[in-house]
This record gives sequence, C-alpha cells and structure tokens, in this order.
Amino acid sequence: MYTLYGYPKTRSVRVAWALEELGLPYEYSVVDLKAGQHLTEEFKTISAASKIPALDTPEGILTESAAIVTFLAERHGMHEFIPEPGSFARAKYEEMMVFLTNELEQPIWNIAKHSFALPEAQRIPAMRETGAWEFQRALKVFSTMLGNNEFVCGNMFTMADVIAGHILAWAKGAKQEIPHDNVKAYAERVLAREAYEKAWRGEMAHLPPQE
Repeated sequence: MYTLYGYPKTRSVRVAWALEELGLPYEYSVVDLKAGQHLTEEFKTISAASKIPALDTPEGILTESAAIVTFLAERHGMHEFIPEPGSFARAKYEEMMVFLTNELEQPIWNIAKHSFALPEAQRIPAMRETGAWEFQRALKVFSTMLGNNEFVCGNMFTMADVIAGHILAWAKGAKQEIPHDNVKAYAERVLAREAYEKAWRGEMAHLPPQE
C-alpha cells in the first residue's frame, strides 16, 4: 500500500493520476499548505524541501513527481505506461520528461511563484510577464515535439503524458493561451482520461474546510 502526501490543485494530482491509471490502492494524506503543515519539522522528515507530493513506499519515501510516476510505471506498468529501459523509446521518454520539467513547467511555476507562492516581499510582478513569454517559447517547441502523435511518446500513453497533461491544465488555470491546434487537441484527449478525473475528484474530496 502506498501513501500519497498531497494537497488539492497541486502537483500531487500527478501521482494520484498515475496510481489511478495503474489501478493501485493508496491512502491519501492531506498536507494543509494553507495551514503551513508542510513547514513543520514533522513533515520535513518526509520531505526535506517541505514540498509535495511525497510518496511513502514499502522501501522508503520518494519525492519529485516525475521521479515518482516513473518509479510507479517501472514497478507496475512496464510496456504499458513506460518503455523498456535501454530502448530508444525509453530515451525519448526521458528526453520528454526532462524537457517538460525543465522547460515547459518552469515558466508556469515562475508565474505562480511571483503571483502567490513566494512571500510578498520577494515577488517581482514583471516576472509574471517574463514567465508568460517563456511559456509560449517552450510551448512552441512542445508543439513541434508532439507533432501528429497521439501521445508525447508516440501511440503509447506514458507517465510523460501525466506530467504534460497536468502542466497544460495548470497553464489553462493560469490563463495562458495555447495557440497550437495539436496541443489543444492533445490536452483535451489526455485530460479526458477517467483516471485523471478520478484523481482530481479524489483530491478535491480531501480539501480542508476553508475558514
């Protein structure tokens, strides 16, 4: 049994999505970010960076969503949700994962940081405009990489699609334009998956009461 430490509307939905795709049972432990639970010494023993998601496995704690979903796919979904290690298809999967987390996601995260995530004194309003500009540059590259493929690694849905789909959902929530038809169609396709809907609803059911 896995335990997912998360909070609704954050990157933890990626791990919940992966678990749902794989049909794995898991417990959800909400970490109330608004109450500062992620900053407690107790939670730092789980995540040294005081961040979610974190996954408690029988072998120990894992953090970083891309690493977690890759682990889950290797352990439970080889050849179905991730290509075989050492194959060229696996190299393309890794290439896409690095691009997604380093290039496509970071501008959206910068917008979020300079909107609400950082302490107010550390926010730079102009960074929101810079983030939007950087996102459009990275999105154009993503559109080219995706091409006419059904999924980011070809015809097989992989955990890279979990990461890509969430980033695009995040971008939509941040009111970022997606002017590429292939990316729009791709986002609609992956975000309509039953496992994503189930993960999203499951997380929202754990939303702490708002004062």
